[in-house]
Parts: sequence; structure tokens; C-alpha cells
Amino acid sequence: MTDVFTPEQRSEVMRRVRSTNTSPEMAVRRLLTRMGLRYRLHRKDLPGKPDIVFASRRAVVFVHGCFWHGHDCPRGARAPKANADYWQAKISRNRARDIRTEATLTALGWRVVTVWECELASPQALEARLATLLLSGL
Repeated sequence: MTDVFTPEQRSEVMRRVRSTNTSPEMAVRRLLTRMGLRYRLHRKDLPGKPDIVFASRRAVVFVHGCFWHGHDCPRGARAPKANADYWQAKISRNRARDIRTEATLTALGWRVVTVWECELASPQALEARLATLLLSGL
């Protein structure tokens, strides 16, 4: 199937995709702030430059888009029709990088929490999960 955009239009659309301060990330940050938790953002000295860092708790949070990181939910399982080989390889590389990053952080003594974009549909469940994972061990 051909793309609905011209190559120039597609390039412009992709150029606008952000890697930090995304809508899902901002929603998680608002939730954590409401929970009374303090955090730092995008620490470059940690592997994978985690989205949210709780240094005193030795915990990091990655907020992943379901499509971009190949989640097994309906949105993440969608396969692009245009340029399918490229996207399949791209998502596979993203998943492999996520696994390596989590393993490295765990080996360094950090707890890693991954929040998927689809989890934002149920804020109460997400808040309970984050409270359990982040506030345990205090």
C-alpha cells in the first residue's frame, strides 16, 4: 500500500514526533506529582536517559508509546502497511535497546518501571501500580 502522504509531507510528520515531554509522559508526570512524589527528568548520566528518575529510591520510569516500542496491546500490535520492512526492523531495534537498557540499569542497582501508553486509559489502576512499585522498600 502506498503512503497517503508525499515523501516531503511524511518527513514533516515524522520530524514533529517528539522523544521527550510527550503527552503520555506529561500525564504520568502529573499523576506522580499528584501522588506527592518528587523526581528528576531525563538524566543523561544513566543508561537510556530515563524519562523520570527517583534517585533517592534508586528507581527509574520509562514511558513507552505502544506503537514505537512494540507493546502487545491492540495499538502496539498494529503493523504499518507502508514501508513495513523498515518499521518492523525499527520496532525490533527499539525493543532490543529497551531490554539492554533495563538489564544495564538493573545491574547498576536501579529498579526499572515501564509505563505503557495504553495504561493511561485507567489512571486509578496506574496510580495503584506506581504506588506499589515506587513506594515499596521505603
